[in-house]
Amino acid sequence: MNHTDHVNLLRAGVPALAPDRGGVWADIGSGTGAFTLALAELIGPGSAIHSVDRDAGALRTQADAMRRHFPQVTLHTYARDYTRPLALPSLDGIVAANTLHFLRDAAKLQTLRLLKGYLREGGCMLVVEYNIDQGNYAVPHPLPFPAWQKLASEAGFARTELLSTRPSRFLREIYSACGV
Repeated sequence: MNHTDHVNLLRAGVPALAPDRGGVWADIGSGTGAFTLALAELIGPGSAIHSVDRDAGALRTQADAMRRHFPQVTLHTYARDYTRPLALPSLDGIVAANTLHFLRDAAKLQTLRLLKGYLREGGCMLVVEYNIDQGNYAVPHPLPFPAWQKLASEAGFARTELLSTRPSRFLREIYSACGV
C-alpha cells in the first residue's frame, strides 16, 4: 500500500470540520507513521496529532517525515503503551490502523473502552484491520468487521460503520470502519 491507499482508507472517517479543516486526533500504535501522514493530509494545517507507539525510534522517523511533508500540523509523540492510561486531550478522533490485531480479545475490549474515554462527544474511533478470521504471525488476533461491530458495541460505541475496503496482497482484504 502507498500513501494514497492510506488516505483513501481514512477519508470517509475524517469529517470536514467547518469552516476549515483541523481538529485534535490521535494515532495509536502508529509505528513510523504511514497512517499518521495520511491523517495529517486529511485534517490539514492548524490541526494536531498525538501519536502513540512503544518504539521511540519509529516515532523519530515519523516526526522527521511530518516536518518534511506536513509542517503546519502539530505532532506530539508519546513513546508509551497505548493499552495503559495516557495524558491526552479530548480528541475529535482516534486512528488505530493495524494495531488492535496484536491484542487478545479481552485486552481489545479493555483498550477500546480506554480509548473511547479520550474521545469528545461525537468523536470517531477509526480502525483499519484485515478482514480475516484466522490469525498468523503478522496478524495474531484478527479483528474482522463483524467482530469489530460486536466489540465496538460492547465498548459503548452507539454505532459503527464500514467505510472502505480494498484487496490485500497478503491477507484477502483490509477494511476501515468508524465507531461513534
